[in-house]
Amino acid sequence: MSRENPYIEDMYDLPTVHQDRMTEQTLPVGGSSLETDLPPVKHSPDVIVPIRSLGENHRSRIAVHLKALDAHDRYFRFGFAANDAQIDRYVAGLNFERDEIFGIYNRRLQLIATAHLAYADDERVNACAEFGVSVLAHARGRGFGKRLFERAMMHARNQGVRMLFLHVLSENKVMLAIARQAGATVERDGSESEAHLVLPASTLNTQVTELVEEQLAQVNYRIKLQAKLFCDVLARMQTSWRGMGSDHVSS
Repeated sequence: MSRENPYIEDMYDLPTVHQDRMTEQTLPVGGSSLETDLPPVKHSPDVIVPIRSLGENHRSRIAVHLKALDAHDRYFRFGFAANDAQIDRYVAGLNFERDEIFGIYNRRLQLIATAHLAYADDERVNACAEFGVSVLAHARGRGFGKRLFERAMMHARNQGVRMLFLHVLSENKVMLAIARQAGATVERDGSESEAHLVLPASTLNTQVTELVEEQLAQVNYRIKLQAKLFCDVLARMQTSWRGMGSDHVSS
């Protein structure tokens, strides 16, 4: 099983507190679309990009996000270059009641990074979870994958999860480095690697921190939404005014 970690950028950044095998028919949860050779983008370490939980109403945006990945990125995320139809099946099968999906939106409300924290169907192993992550090419090098992984770890701890898994392609050095930095044990099997991380029990601090971060991310999203709606209305008004001006000149 596999997982990763969250946050967002652009106009309303807030300073705040703190891959799985797959067949041609079924996409895997675990994986990562993170590149291995992109130069890092410098950012202030005390600025956190708000990461929010995604619900059923974000399903279509998740599909748009994943389809925006090129063939190489889809290979990294799913273990093979999934086509649009396979991505649609994967998204349609997301269980928002059982699993946790995190996302990072930019100021244009484009979903630029997502992470899927999937729990085992078998209740006998419900203390385990798997992590998968994807970040759009233009948003890479900013630490979003690492932050999504950290957020997923904290959420998993607060849900009583004791073991976090990541199934990653061995060539995905970025994701493997993130896992190792978190203390995960990585086992390589040819072209694929599996990392597992034993999570400590939750604390009052992790519970409160997750609550605060989620609330800040929700507020951040609403601010972006209101700003986008205002800009859309203003753009329509400007278009209308230009039209009226053209009509007046022609008459």
